[in-house]
Amino acid sequence: MSSNKVSRRTFQVRRPKLSQATVLLACLSFTAYFAHHAIHGRHGLEARSRLIDRSTLLEFEIKSLEAARSALARDVALLNQNPPHPDLVEEIARGVLGYAHPSDRIIVLRE
Repeated sequence: MSSNKVSRRTFQVRRPKLSQATVLLACLSFTAYFAHHAIHGRHGLEARSRLIDRSTLLEFEIKSLEAARSALARDVALLNQNPPHPDLVEEIARGVLGYAHPSDRIIVLRE
């Protein structure tokens, strides 16, 4: 058996400085592109801030709608009596329709 010794030489590939600069410029460009979209993009930080603001406004609206719903539920519960009390029906109708009884006195305040 013969033993062949293979000598391997390691060669360093020297890249020209122009190609190194091109790779560096491409990496910087990609970084700038992704950073821009992370801040200003559709799912970026600015969009998140707008969603948080909108969430706060919607929570306030939900609370006001829940209060109106509970008032309506109270009125429905009072009207479920058989037969409903006529004064209660009249009071609710006046409030909803904005009418007044002919014997009522109406005071108009001017600002």
